[in-house]
Amino acid sequence: MKKTNFYQPVKIGVLGLGTVGSGVTRMLAHNAGEIRRRAGREIIITHAAARNLNTITANTIGIKLTEQALNVVQDPEISMILELIGGYEPARELILCALDNGKHVVTANKALIAKYGNEIFAAARMARKIVGFEAAVAGGIPIIKALREGLAGNQIEWVAGIINGTANFILSEMQDKGRDFPEAMAEAQRLGYTENDPTLDIKGIDAAHKLTILASIAFGIPLRSEKVYTEGIGGITYEDVAYATRLGYSIKHLGIARRGENGVQLRVHPTFIPKRQLLANVNGVMNAIMVKGNAVGQSLFYGAGAGAEPTASAVVADIIDIVRNLKTDPESRVPYLGFQPEALLDLPVIPINEVETACYLRILALDRPGVLADITRILANHGISIEAFMQKETHLTASKVPVVLLINPVKEEKMNKAISAIESLDSILAPIMRIRLEYLDT
Repeated sequence: MKKTNFYQPVKIGVLGLGTVGSGVTRMLAHNAGEIRRRAGREIIITHAAARNLNTITANTIGIKLTEQALNVVQDPEISMILELIGGYEPARELILCALDNGKHVVTANKALIAKYGNEIFAAARMARKIVGFEAAVAGGIPIIKALREGLAGNQIEWVAGIINGTANFILSEMQDKGRDFPEAMAEAQRLGYTENDPTLDIKGIDAAHKLTILASIAFGIPLRSEKVYTEGIGGITYEDVAYATRLGYSIKHLGIARRGENGVQLRVHPTFIPKRQLLANVNGVMNAIMVKGNAVGQSLFYGAGAGAEPTASAVVADIIDIVRNLKTDPESRVPYLGFQPEALLDLPVIPINEVETACYLRILALDRPGVLADITRILANHGISIEAFMQKETHLTASKVPVVLLINPVKEEKMNKAISAIESLDSILAPIMRIRLEYLDT
């Protein structure tokens, strides 16, 4: 049997030796033989930079360490840079510098790609280098590769996903254990599922970054993070979760990108999903992304969306891909966003006011004659129809009653006007809770 001809090792510099960086060093060491067989060459980390060398826990035997990331980026011995420090700056500057110095780049930085990806990809094309970013979305789920390559023969109609594990864990705790939001949030923090500042997770910003990337690859449009409508889960109560269950739904925090005749929808928000849907049964910190292609129909991608090992898995997959393509003509490589750069379409992003969805309304009203009639009259005056209705006295007082409605699909602008009119009634005691509803059938 002919022996495989392995070339000189590929030398890598790592920027950031935190959770993901440590996971990558472990994986490259533990799976070195398998990785070498797949890539055709040995892959070794020779240089690494960290903000504070006294606090790193990664195995750094044989690695030249420095606190100056620029030293790693400019080292002529290195052919590839892993950017794992996160944030916008200095990550953006370092990646551009690496490309300018003739190095390929792998990053797990979804915020950076969502905001500055257009600039970074243009610089990479000029430098004839590769930027890998599979780890930027959904951790160990190879969704970017699936959209760019596996589903390339399809016109993608929509993408909908649970793409933030922290938010999904909190909503799962509320549904499965009857916890209200603050208690579920505290449990997520206790288990280490949140950052020190959980704002990006709870307000939906992290999910919006990921949706930006998914939508660009799905539809062949430029990255437009500023156009994503973003709503978090902070207003969801156990009461809403309980009503969802009684009505046959689950509440999930979804990123939704949908292409239509007038443009694309880009939105992140809590969503009612029918229990029969696969996404409705994805719980805990797991991620899942559903893709609808015009040829393949619906496909579901499920797995761990964060953590050292799953994210490291995606980073190492990008490294192997780059090594395989080192001698490939740059014009023959898979485009960064799945479409040839000159073929990207500047499709309009539909404002949220023009989006049409069904929705759930929870209205706290005085328990007196005529209240329900007033609510239904206002809805009818705005051309809004009701699919389902539920009314039950609370255990608090007999004078207050929650009214729960499921509304048939209606434009946001029309729904907003009706909500304002209902809230102006003197019988309405609190702002109305509105949660959008998606069936995900078509």
